[in-house]
Amino acid sequence: MSREAQRHILVTSALPYVNGAIHLGHLLEDIQTDIWARFQRLRGNVCHYVCADDTHGTGTMLRAEAEGITPEAMIEAVRVEHAKDFADFLIHHDRYHSTHSPENEARCALIFERLRDNGYIFTGDVEQLFDPERGLFLADRFVRGTCPKCGADDQAGDNCDNCAATYAATDLIEPKSVVSGAAPELRSSTHYFFDLGQFEAVLREWTSNYVQPEVANKLAEWLDSGLKAWDISRDAPYFGFKIPGTDDKYFYVWMDAPIGYMAAFENLAADIDGLNFDDYWEAGSAFEVHHFIGKDIINFHCLFWPAVLTGSGYRRPTRVHTHGFITVNGTKMSKSRGTFINARTYLDHLDPEALRYYYATKLSGNSDDMDINLDDFVQRVNSDVVGKVVNIASRCAGFINKQFDGQLASKLESPELWRDAAAKAEVIAEYFEAGNFNRALREVTELADRANEYIAEHAPWKLIKEDGKRDLTQAVCTQGINQFRLIMIYLKPVLPGLAERSEAFLNVAPLSWDDLDAPLLDHTLNAFSPLFARIDSKDVDAMVAASTENETPPETSDAPSNTTSATSDDAGADAPSTINIDDFAKVELRVAKVLKAEPVDGADKLLRLTLDVGDHERQVLSGIKPAYDASELVGKLTVVVANLAPRKMKFGTSEGMVLAAGPGGSDIFLISPDSGAKPGMVVS
Repeated sequence: MSREAQRHILVTSALPYVNGAIHLGHLLEDIQTDIWARFQRLRGNVCHYVCADDTHGTGTMLRAEAEGITPEAMIEAVRVEHAKDFADFLIHHDRYHSTHSPENEARCALIFERLRDNGYIFTGDVEQLFDPERGLFLADRFVRGTCPKCGADDQAGDNCDNCAATYAATDLIEPKSVVSGAAPELRSSTHYFFDLGQFEAVLREWTSNYVQPEVANKLAEWLDSGLKAWDISRDAPYFGFKIPGTDDKYFYVWMDAPIGYMAAFENLAADIDGLNFDDYWEAGSAFEVHHFIGKDIINFHCLFWPAVLTGSGYRRPTRVHTHGFITVNGTKMSKSRGTFINARTYLDHLDPEALRYYYATKLSGNSDDMDINLDDFVQRVNSDVVGKVVNIASRCAGFINKQFDGQLASKLESPELWRDAAAKAEVIAEYFEAGNFNRALREVTELADRANEYIAEHAPWKLIKEDGKRDLTQAVCTQGINQFRLIMIYLKPVLPGLAERSEAFLNVAPLSWDDLDAPLLDHTLNAFSPLFARIDSKDVDAMVAASTENETPPETSDAPSNTTSATSDDAGADAPSTINIDDFAKVELRVAKVLKAEPVDGADKLLRLTLDVGDHERQVLSGIKPAYDASELVGKLTVVVANLAPRKMKFGTSEGMVLAAGPGGSDIFLISPDSGAKPGMVVS
């Protein structure tokens, strides 16, 4: 099997803020990054994964004050908690650091001085609301008042929950400080700015090549509208790093947070002989740097950050991998519904690898939003991991252990079946590399289906009873064990714990991509024990119950969310049936090609459609049977609501909705795009 040249890769996830616990949103991103990093190592590449807590800002200072401890003590306690949560989800950070570190302070100062000396920093006066009782300037989120548009009381300093208007905090009517309750005053202060506009040409070239196409399109809108200078300073009192040469000016959290990636790696490199910081970060480096982020922070990571790196003489990222938001059961994560689930609450009830697997089935390599349907979660994990993958080993291990003293045969019964599965390696590798984990897993589950079909066809439980079929039984079960071993190599980045338990059962060294070169023959297995437990829906219900509480305002930071992969919001639970244009804009319509259509047993109106939507296939149950013969639909194009949450129905789970119109009955007409359309195209 051909091997690519060894790569040297640094990967990062966005930095969780210290004012909250790790939740499902954070886990999506770090699991995604961990799978990608583990895949790189499995292929023989050098891959380091670092992350850190985002620690600075007024929010940290105020929380520590409320708890009666120093900010340093608070952030270290939270860092330890966050690191343990990630580790218990089998997320392997080579270093989980803090932005409040000596390395970060020194690197921030160096980068600032280089930017200043190169002419990219200037100062200007800024008017802000000031709390006279606490003696501090107030970020928008620390101000509340009456909306200047609709008159609703107790609205935030930047937008109104009632009418969705956006505005400046200075526009609020009768504003109040969240910190003290005092009426804020408008005061002027001198701030430091980074002149982002000087990097427009560099950013146009970089964003057209090193981010996903849909992200590049969004960034192009901002580039076309003109890049404005970024305010990178905050006034004392503030928890953070002082700007060199000043006594009362601090770096804004979004200045020092991305530099925290560099600092975390620098801290790691100091502990590993031969690992050199400059090899990865110097301009022109052939080594790779990959960032994994949520789409809410693409402006920071794809405009501000590469410009700062360029202006200070460092390399730009090799690629920024952006994922979408998640919903749970079709709505935003909600404490009152029990779907705002913290990592530790999940771990109290469920296996972390179940979530790793389910997330992988949802991640497609683009920034589309995704829904975590808890019923589908149970069904998918139990069906795929237990019913398909582990079932292969459990069906064969008993015969090998009991009938053949754990000894595998010296040859396979069907070498071509093994070769076909091994030949999928490069296709699966391409999907993992591109972040199309869902397509990689589709390939793997198809291999598991074939293996189970093979075992059922040869029925070793019958063969062993037939005269003269003992050797054949051993060969058939050896075949099954080898199909399982291949599948576990492919799944190892997603399910590292299951892989480790499988390695112990197989009695082999840690599996690697090189093990795809030859089957495991004439080898002794260890005793088999259950490798993965089925999910009980009662445990999911208990987790939801443990997460259910009255909504409380989210804790605040000085920066936009740094890993807002999911949000907590009960707004709209009792809303009227009408929607506004912003709601409608969330509907994602895509062209789909019908690959398979078949009637649903027991249903009068439903057809089960298998659709190609460009980057993956999905199943949709559609009530169009009275109007269409199923065989006539295969190959036709239609339009599907692609971001509709999966719905569990009596006859299975439907993963979207095809659009049709008409009075009903036999007069239902599918919405069909032009013949030149292709699956996956967005309909607008």
